[in-house]
Amino acid sequence: MVYHGTLMSLVTHSPSLLAALLLIVLFVTISGCVQEGAAPEPASAPAAPAALIRADYQPGEITKLAGAAQEQANASLTAIAALPPEKRTFENTVLAFDTAMTDYSDAIYPLIFMGYIHPDKEITREGMEAEESSAVFTNDIYTRRDLYNALKDGTPTTPEETRLYDITIRDFTKNGMNLPDDRLAKVRQMNDELSVLESRFSANLNNEDTVLIFTKTDLAGVPAETIAAFAKNPDGTYRVTTKYPDYVAVMEYADRSATRQAMFMAYNNRQAETNTPLLEQAIILRQSIAHELGYPTWADYKIDGRMAKNSRNVMDFVDTLKAPIRENVRAENVLLLRMKQDMDPSATALDPWDVSYLQEKLVREQYSYDPNVVKEYFPVDTTIRGIFGVYGNLFGITFEEVKGAKVWSEGVQLFRVKNTSDGATVGYLYLDLYPREGKFGHFAAFPLITGRMKDGTRSTPVMAIVGNFPAPADGKPGLLTMYDIETVFHEGGHAMHFLLTTAPYGTLAGFNTEHDFVETPSQSLEEWAWDPVVLSSLSGHYTNSSQKIPPELQGRVIAARDAGAGHFYGRLLANTIVDMEYHTADGPVDVTNVSLLIYSEMTGIPQPEGIHHPASFSHLMGGYDAGYYGYLWSKVYALDIAGEFRKDGMTNQTTGMRYRQEILSQGNMQDGGVLLLNFLGREPGPGAFYERLGIRQG
Repeated sequence: MVYHGTLMSLVTHSPSLLAALLLIVLFVTISGCVQEGAAPEPASAPAAPAALIRADYQPGEITKLAGAAQEQANASLTAIAALPPEKRTFENTVLAFDTAMTDYSDAIYPLIFMGYIHPDKEITREGMEAEESSAVFTNDIYTRRDLYNALKDGTPTTPEETRLYDITIRDFTKNGMNLPDDRLAKVRQMNDELSVLESRFSANLNNEDTVLIFTKTDLAGVPAETIAAFAKNPDGTYRVTTKYPDYVAVMEYADRSATRQAMFMAYNNRQAETNTPLLEQAIILRQSIAHELGYPTWADYKIDGRMAKNSRNVMDFVDTLKAPIRENVRAENVLLLRMKQDMDPSATALDPWDVSYLQEKLVREQYSYDPNVVKEYFPVDTTIRGIFGVYGNLFGITFEEVKGAKVWSEGVQLFRVKNTSDGATVGYLYLDLYPREGKFGHFAAFPLITGRMKDGTRSTPVMAIVGNFPAPADGKPGLLTMYDIETVFHEGGHAMHFLLTTAPYGTLAGFNTEHDFVETPSQSLEEWAWDPVVLSSLSGHYTNSSQKIPPELQGRVIAARDAGAGHFYGRLLANTIVDMEYHTADGPVDVTNVSLLIYSEMTGIPQPEGIHHPASFSHLMGGYDAGYYGYLWSKVYALDIAGEFRKDGMTNQTTGMRYRQEILSQGNMQDGGVLLLNFLGREPGPGAFYERLGIRQG
């Protein structure tokens, strides 16, 4: 999924600077299906490239560099605006604007990235401040009338130039170029205020450091290797954070309901006091901005120009899903309550902290396997090599680790991505996969340098995948669940979309697409995690990498895929409805109360008073406001794409290279609907999506 609140504040009001996504990637060979050498271990590691991002900053340096980047960008943009009308061409206006904006993003993204991953707190603080100031700076650019007037005079002469011209002018128009000066200034001021709120919301979450103290008795049921990875106090108790690995382990395995309840309450109260008012203020500001710009709601403003076109189409789409998803959730709840009553005959209802725990037990009972045994076949390094191999075969590329590269923390890896056909470098990918103090706490893909044409040559894209897999402990490597593996494929899809771009213009390259199309490549590639041939190829027991997951066990794992799907899609739809309720409202919104009501309705389980889930719903303050529906919307296209691959097998390179050419490489050079038509040879349809959700058509 595109990210959850990273550099997205840069693009909230300027879609051409799309930024962060969930991701991850990997490599090995698919036996019998992958070409020889699709993802080889390099005989000699390539030398560290000189032009990648830095991490060795001194205090104060990021602030100075961010200021210098703004000064350089402002000088370039002012030069465009100052051109006499008779001297304006497409090259010195629209193309120059694209160059200036991409130069700026290439300079500022690596600085902001430090705010999410750097081990030095002073450096992270400066990175966060750079994000806030950059968001304001970018907003102001798109409300400069002198710049807009100059860009309008640029005359495109080719379809590619026309595409860049149309999208650039639309971005300005949506930010108020048709308003009189006084109202335009008002919109600019409100956008700047909004960007500050969004950046602070994101910074608060990044600095979240809640810790719960549990005894060994409290943690009964949690795997021993997981407990061993928790920090231990002198009195023998354990320090458990609310970061992804800790949270999931407790919610899925802790036998004591009180332990799970404590974790659930803490997780859903992250930054409650600081972020709840920020979100509520942002919603009011967004309403005012939308009204000034002539839109009935913020949702209509944001969705204008996307595939869905307006909020009504989104709500119609949502309405088709409500009843069948609620029915699936209801059926799951019946089974889960029965299981709970088997353990506690006095139980009369499910609690929210029961669901993950009982679903884990249900999988063991219905499909007769232990997920902890399955994990043993998927150590991080082996699985990563395997996924790199899958992508290598499909898209004609190789991944070579760059030894000796300067990185920001021990364990971070850098890979060079090359074409197998000619050996040309197409991009670089950093992997930062394990938790550490002060690091961003979820999964995200961070664009750092954009691939584009500049000065007659193609620049090399650079991106980073930041994750939080269970760290090695007690002599065991980090081990991945099926959800982890699916997440890696998802994030790898974002990486391929960004690194394989051939779009000539930086503002239209990579995943700078329509926002409700951006999750299509990532969600389509999730399907590879569940293909028998692929899954077997990724596996290798942590004690003996040649020992693949047994076919019979693998069959049960794949059969269990949809266990818990009702609650998964129920939560996804609940988040979508919450987002749309917030952003179609007129007036103040009690974000906590709305969330409680919708989650209770969609999960069929009353949510407890005292939680404030919206305070940590980072998407809504990180570029996915009025856009969370895109996960479900894109899923329609993603499953249609996967169906096209299944015709000749998921490892078919001919289809893979066609996918690379028709979709992954294109960026935003054509509408998503056109790209899908070109790849599928027909209009996409919802059939596969409805089948996945159990919705009967006709």
